[in-house]
Amino acid sequence: MFLNRKYIGLFIVGYTVLLLLSACSTDMSTASSDNKAALLLESTIDDEGWNSKGYHGLLNIQSELDMEVMYEENVSSLGAVKTSLDTLKEEGVDLVFGHGKIFAEMFDELSEDYADMHFVSFNGEVSNENVTSIHFDGYAMGYFAGRLSGAMSDTNTVGVISAQKWQPEAEGFVEGVQTKDASVEVINNNIESWDDKEKALQTLNDMLAEDADIIYPAGDGFHIEVINKLKEEGLYAIGYVGDQSDLGESTVLTSTVQHVDEMYRMAAEQYQNNELDSGNITVDFQEGAITMGEYSPRVPENVQKQLDEEIEEYKQTGELPTE
Repeated sequence: MFLNRKYIGLFIVGYTVLLLLSACSTDMSTASSDNKAALLLESTIDDEGWNSKGYHGLLNIQSELDMEVMYEENVSSLGAVKTSLDTLKEEGVDLVFGHGKIFAEMFDELSEDYADMHFVSFNGEVSNENVTSIHFDGYAMGYFAGRLSGAMSDTNTVGVISAQKWQPEAEGFVEGVQTKDASVEVINNNIESWDDKEKALQTLNDMLAEDADIIYPAGDGFHIEVINKLKEEGLYAIGYVGDQSDLGESTVLTSTVQHVDEMYRMAAEQYQNNELDSGNITVDFQEGAITMGEYSPRVPENVQKQLDEEIEEYKQTGELPTE
C-alpha cells in the first residue's frame, strides 16, 4: 500500500486527493509483506532534492520488498512526531524512517515508548536499542567536488555555500581545492538554513562579486536556484545530493550524489532479515552510498579520468589524494 497520511480522513478536498486515495486502495490488495514502513518528513516531497530522494526510497521499499508504506509531510516537532507514531502504531507500522538529522534525537527520546518499532534516521547521533542512524560521510564528496573545482576554475576563485555549520561537505570542499591548487581562493559561507533561497542567492551574488566562477551549493533547499542563477551568468556549479546535470550540462560540471533511496532499501531489507544494526552507521563511496554524477562536456577527459582514478583509489584504500 502507498498511503499519504496527510490525506487520511479527507474525502471531499479535491480531485487530485481522490485520485491518490483511489490509487492507494488499489495498491492495498497487492501487498504481501508482514512488515509496514512509514516515512516522516520535516518538509515536502517535491523539493527535487533530499526529501524527494527519501520519497523515492520509500517507493523502492514498496516495489522491491513488497512492504506496505506510508508517509507524512511537515512533521518537525517532538509533539508532532509522537502524534504520528501513535497513529502508526495503531496501523501496525514497525519500521519508521525520519528523513533528516532532526529525527535522531526525537526518535532516541521516544523509542522506549514504542518498543515494537525500529527507527531509522540520517546524520544524527543515536544510542537506544531500537534506533539506527545512517551517516553519509560528506567530507569525501565535498573533497572531490573541491578537487574538480580547483582544476577547472578560470578565475582562481571558487565558493561553497553550506546550509549548516556542521556539514563536513564544506570543510572537505575547501581542503579538496587547496590540495589540488593552493593558489585557488576558496570562499566558504554558511547561511544557517536549508531552504532560505533569498539568503543563498544573496550569498551567491557576494561570491560572484569576488570573481568566483564555480560554486558548490551544499543545501538541497536552495541548490536549484543557485544553479539556475549560475546558468544565467554562464558560470559553473557542482550539483548536490542528486545528479543535477539535467539543469544544464554546460553549467553543472558534475554532482555529488547521495544515494539515499538505496540506503532506504538496504535498511528495510536488513530489517526484514533481522540484520539491521542499532546505533550509528557511516556510509561513503565504499558502500556505493555516494558517487559522482555525470560530467559536463566542459570537463576535459583527462580531468575526468584523473578524478575517477582518485575516487577508485579512495574506495580501495580510504586515503584521499593530497597532490
